[in-house]
Amino acid sequence: MRRVIGIAIIATLGVGVGLGAQTAGRGGAKGALPVVVFDTAKGSFEVEFYPTEAPKSVEHILALVRRNFYNGLRVHRFVEGFVVQFGDPQTRDMTKKANWGSGGSGRTIGAAEISPKRPHKLGAVALAYASRGGPTSADSQLYVCLNGPARYSAIEGDYAVIGQVVSGMEVVQQLRELDVIKRASVKGPAAK
Repeated sequence: MRRVIGIAIIATLGVGVGLGAQTAGRGGAKGALPVVVFDTAKGSFEVEFYPTEAPKSVEHILALVRRNFYNGLRVHRFVEGFVVQFGDPQTRDMTKKANWGSGGSGRTIGAAEISPKRPHKLGAVALAYASRGGPTSADSQLYVCLNGPARYSAIEGDYAVIGQVVSGMEVVQQLRELDVIKRASVKGPAAK
């Protein structure tokens, strides 16, 4: 019985340490947030994610990054002064261009982690979803806001903002449809 209890305590501690590391990012500093670097032909940009407000969403996106899911994907949506969007695996195939924007990893997040603490604003990174599916159907598609909060008042509260561009916003502002995300990688916590 003691052996079973001891194993259960060790397993619980291991899970707790794993969750702490996930929340803290790779640097291990308490409260540090995970950062993903997106490399494009136009340069790189870094996104700091919010695991406290959107734990399932951030965990899902980080898992996709670690699986190299975003590598080679194209920007499939650009609306001047509004958003640049990517994350559809169909964008690797030019013959599927008519369907771009409708694909994902095949696993929806299943939660709408919309927080009033994280509004749409310049550089905010949010989860896109098909209008018929609602916010719980979000999967791999991300969009970056290209304007201030007033531009997003009509959609505020409908989409989960899960991160913020912390470096390279000038690169994001240059991205257009067909630009390629060459590589995405988890860097660790953002430098403060």
